[in-house]
Amino acid sequence: MNTVITSREAILEKSREIISIQGLAALNICSVASACGVSVGSIYNYFHSKSDLTASAVEDVWHDIFHFQERAEDFACFPDCLKWIFGCMKNGSEKYPGFFTFHSMSFLGEEKEDGQRLMAQSWLHIQNVLIRVLENDQSVRPDAFGETLTRQEFVDIIFSFIISALVRRNYDSRAILEMVRRAIY
Repeated sequence: MNTVITSREAILEKSREIISIQGLAALNICSVASACGVSVGSIYNYFHSKSDLTASAVEDVWHDIFHFQERAEDFACFPDCLKWIFGCMKNGSEKYPGFFTFHSMSFLGEEKEDGQRLMAQSWLHIQNVLIRVLENDQSVRPDAFGETLTRQEFVDIIFSFIISALVRRNYDSRAILEMVRRAIY
């Protein structure tokens, strides 16, 4: 086999292709080495184990699906951000069929902890952007939040609806957007 030097980024790109076409279960050191046209040892230069490769590939897929703008100010209002998230979910489910539903179940042992940790990091990033967008939305009623319902608690509730939509593969945001409009505007 060719031992052409590759890069971490190239390996992750091929890993995303494998996940997209064959699913997460098809991802392993040999399949990635073959897709990259390199030896198995070349992959081990960048990833110490299958679990390291899998966890990094899952994180990379999450980043590919939810490629947030770095500035939450880019969203005019909270509903615009939610529409964007639901659009990413729909596009991500088409690009990576079954990823949302099955990726956390495919990890075993140590891989499971790494995969869940990386998934939680991705989710926290989404929640932090939602908080910043909500804080910057000048159209929110002044009395919408207080001690009983804080912005953080509101985002936690909205995020639980987002996770539910992911699991159910329901990418229609109209009901959640209407609920948000009635609750905070």
